[in-house]
Amino acid sequence: MLTFYCCPAVLITANAAFPNGLASGDTTQTSTVLWTRSSSLGELVFELSLTPDFTPLIGSYQASVVDSQLPVKLEIASLQADTRYFYRITDSTGVSASGQFRTAALSGSHQGIHFGVSGDWRGELMPYPAIRNAKDRSLDFFIKLGDTIYADVASPALDKAQAETLADFRRKHAEVYSESAGLNTWAELQSSTSVWATIDDHEVTDNFIGYADVSTDSRFNADVPGTIINDSTLYKNGIQAFVDYNPIQSLVYENAGNDTRSDGKVKFYRYQTYGDDAALMLLDSRSFRDPGLKGGIKPLSTNTLLGRRQLQELKDDLVDAEKKGITWKFIAIPEPIQNLGGAGAEDRYEGFAGERAELLQFISGHNINNVVFITADIHGTLVNNLAYQSLGAKGAIHHQTEMWEISTGAVAYSEPLGPSIISLANNYGLPWLMSSQDFAQLSQARQESYALSLVDLLLGLGGFDAIGLNGSRIDAELLAGQYASTTTFGWTEFQVDADTQVLEVTVWGINAYRKPVSQDDLAQISQQQPRIVSQFRVKPKPQIPASTQTHLTSQIKASRKSAKINQKITYTASLRNTGKGTSKNAVLNFDIMENTADVVGLSKGCQRFSHIISCDLGNIKTRASRSIKLKSSTPGSLKVGVSVMTSSIHDLLPAMTTVTTPINAEE
Repeated sequence: MLTFYCCPAVLITANAAFPNGLASGDTTQTSTVLWTRSSSLGELVFELSLTPDFTPLIGSYQASVVDSQLPVKLEIASLQADTRYFYRITDSTGVSASGQFRTAALSGSHQGIHFGVSGDWRGELMPYPAIRNAKDRSLDFFIKLGDTIYADVASPALDKAQAETLADFRRKHAEVYSESAGLNTWAELQSSTSVWATIDDHEVTDNFIGYADVSTDSRFNADVPGTIINDSTLYKNGIQAFVDYNPIQSLVYENAGNDTRSDGKVKFYRYQTYGDDAALMLLDSRSFRDPGLKGGIKPLSTNTLLGRRQLQELKDDLVDAEKKGITWKFIAIPEPIQNLGGAGAEDRYEGFAGERAELLQFISGHNINNVVFITADIHGTLVNNLAYQSLGAKGAIHHQTEMWEISTGAVAYSEPLGPSIISLANNYGLPWLMSSQDFAQLSQARQESYALSLVDLLLGLGGFDAIGLNGSRIDAELLAGQYASTTTFGWTEFQVDADTQVLEVTVWGINAYRKPVSQDDLAQISQQQPRIVSQFRVKPKPQIPASTQTHLTSQIKASRKSAKINQKITYTASLRNTGKGTSKNAVLNFDIMENTADVVGLSKGCQRFSHIISCDLGNIKTRASRSIKLKSSTPGSLKVGVSVMTSSIHDLLPAMTTVTTPINAEE
């Protein structure tokens, strides 16, 4: 609870003294970042205690306010693990405010964990009653999962279609953390617990592509062609304001000299453990991405959403969490990774299907259990088990996993997911679809049912599972509502029981609303109270026995060390299983990676798809191999790679292996 103190002779409102409240963030076992914005210039005093009455103090620190629009941060180290701390900030006029946070527990014990998540809130939709109860839930932390402002949507604080200057972006952030209609729900929440925060697109502008040239997007025309968007003026202004207005460390990637995507760039990736109960991986899915691929799933795509550096960090930390015996691994990523179909796939992980499959297969193959993806961005809640796709000789293959995802939010975005789905579907002109006007006349319960039935229909047409965990490999029990909420604003609560390690998920919501147009409208909105709209429990999976595990290795050889143009070369790929289990429905993919070649011979069960030749191997107990014959009419180097996909959940798959054959000009 945010508490304010001042001398009786001076009447200073909380909003005037600390207009955006105060917060702590990036809290680990031994450190935290304290944050506030003060309207008074001069010295701020930060005090730390183990008791809410601050008797005795265990630390006192100072920082200067040089600009009333620029928040102040203080990093504090040498804290004790699994400890509740109280902090108090006093400005230069003597006004004080206090908050609290809890440090994470060390490995080696089960303490339980309790946290909240949401994303997506717009300035013109203040206040935010959807999160008003979060402060009372005794959370260990809260995750702000992107779209924390809408820099590309006009709002009362900045009546222009796009924030441009650093001052513009700061004004947008100050707006959403301010009081409206007597409420400042973000200030109350952030003073009650620690927060984690990452960006999505609207912190800069809609659907921007971090690793693209500014010449591909006119919104970044302040910089010369050849500038990468994540090095552009607009991006830097948006990111600087986000870092300023969140209680997070200012981290950058080291300049390794071999990764132009991330070298020297701001780092939002975080990895934090909480005893043996949970590990959190917080991702940036915007700054380092390539363009996403539109339309249907393309399993052999090579574009990246995360960038190889961040993807490797995630893989390494997942392995680390599993080795430490941590039960739950929560991956917080702004865009959904579940299959939702072709519409808008280029902005979600589906538009990066090759990397998506690589990540999910890695998690399964390394026997990393109890992985939950938490996402936002789509302005509603959808819960589903995860599958990835590969390409076999007979077409796409769906591989089920033991992972699942829940999307959360929005705190306040109009329209929410349900009405948006109806509008999108009606754009296809299907005569049997309900109109948006008719949908609006339904009761909320019927709106939810109709929207969910439409989502399930579209998923079925794509060969994907319906929404929900029923019938999946997830041991889940639905307690209230459905595995979806598409007509509400809200947030999601996660609680792991210390003894059983069972995870209970509660989705809180209020009725969605539009921009208030009168004081009466604003008052009615601000009075809404969150209610439970969905709730379910999930039991953790035990360790996988070694008798069912597989370990695959692969290699590829060429029949010639070099060749003349139009000379046939045989490439043989072999797969070996050194594990005790059986690998099911294995697929071997040859990839013509450099140069061009004609396919003049294929083993049985192989079929060509553009530059990929896919070969079905069936079930592999020990080993298998396939061959292809190529000839190239172009001098240079012919590079061929081989990769493997299977339908077994816990196969440990090899990385792609390659072979290069020089092609000489003489026939």
